[in-house]
Amino acid sequence: MIETFLRRPRGAAELTADAVRLVGVLCIAVALIGWPLLDVAVFALALLGLVVPRFLGIRPGLDIALGITVLVAAWSALLDLYNAIPYWDFVVHFALNGLVAAALYILAVRLEVIPDPTTTRVSLGAIVALTTSFGLAAGVIWEIAEWLGHTYIDETIFVGYNDTIGDLVAGGLGSILAGLAGRRLAAESRYVAAHTDPA
Repeated sequence: MIETFLRRPRGAAELTADAVRLVGVLCIAVALIGWPLLDVAVFALALLGLVVPRFLGIRPGLDIALGITVLVAAWSALLDLYNAIPYWDFVVHFALNGLVAAALYILAVRLEVIPDPTTTRVSLGAIVALTTSFGLAAGVIWEIAEWLGHTYIDETIFVGYNDTIGDLVAGGLGSILAGLAGRRLAAESRYVAAHTDPA
């Protein structure tokens, strides 16, 4: 995966995906100027979400979508859009959790933890169940992180029963949608092998 991360971008789409990562770095610099350290940490965490797809070598379309959604989620937190815009929290969790579930599914196929449905007969139900499980697990970890942040770092981090359940429902629905595209996601995992420079 290191070779994948260090590989030069090919084409406009891969350059765009890397440009989104650069925007993430610039967002940290902007946050350092105008926001508290906790908000800077939000962008540092977002940067992780921007870098992982590069390691996975997923197709640039999914890479760009995930990167932009991560940045939207981070800025929405800093600008308090989750409270200002009704249902915005639901929309962001639906999109981001679904894209994260897709990336986790691709990772699991590439690591051969689960069968590759492009080479092995796997039912769509199994693909949806696995992808949804990945997405829900990621959602639970996020909600635990929010609770830890609220409890031990900053009480202004909003947590609550309805918020937590709503976030998990939105993320679960997004993950189901990602699962329905499971065969296409598996094909994504083969992208790097065909686009890596020969040694």
